[in-house]
Amino acid sequence: MTEYILSSRGMTKRFGGLTAVDHLDFSIPRGAIASIIGPNGAGKTTFFNCITGFYQIDEGDLIFDGRRLNGKSVDQIARAGIARTFQNIRLFNNMTAIENIMVGQETYLRSTWIGAILGTPYTVAENHQSEEDARQLLHFVGLAGKGDLLAKNLPYGDQRRLEIARALAGKPKLLLLDEPTAGMNPRETAETTAFIKRLRDELGITIVLIEHDMRVVMGISEHITVLDYGKKIAEGTPEEIQNNPRVIEAYLGRGAAASAKISID
Repeated sequence: MTEYILSSRGMTKRFGGLTAVDHLDFSIPRGAIASIIGPNGAGKTTFFNCITGFYQIDEGDLIFDGRRLNGKSVDQIARAGIARTFQNIRLFNNMTAIENIMVGQETYLRSTWIGAILGTPYTVAENHQSEEDARQLLHFVGLAGKGDLLAKNLPYGDQRRLEIARALAGKPKLLLLDEPTAGMNPRETAETTAFIKRLRDELGITIVLIEHDMRVVMGISEHITVLDYGKKIAEGTPEEIQNNPRVIEAYLGRGAAASAKISID
């Protein structure tokens, strides 16, 4: 088993004359909670989109769990064991919570449309197990009893948890969370931070998050990579990043690095 679950060498993504990710070398330790941070426009979401196959990289190599992801489709990467959430919640609003989670199980279900039409014993049994698994996931993420509610009728914080549950339904080895505490109040943020730790500790999933709340980043991360204009400018522990002059300059501007550090207050 490799020490790093995800790594790249020289990963580059261009959009015309704009280089959004610029010859990026990185490694995410297996079983870690890691964060990708940087100012707006640093290339963080593009980074996620490359990992998950929404964008194909132009140069370099992307390796997941010992296998090269270059050229793989979104479906192939999901089946390999990578799932994600989005900065803007992307639930099926007019489907129930249970149905949203069952959609996330499509990466490993084996029933065919013919089996669904004929109602074969295998399809019936798999559908029953699929719904039971979905209800267990609802319980795990704290949404027990809300499975029959439409996604659009859930409170904001519950919708975030439902989106994570749908991602977990694919049984990923690596979970990418894009600003999981965005729009949350302090109580919801604290609960979500504790929940993310629980995901790793109880399920053994490696977690990588993009997050602007530095209290969350510094409080939860074991490894941090900092991007600026598509380039990696620093990586290390929270303490190392908090005191890194290049990181402070990227966030606060030139001249601030000599006398400041990133605030987590």
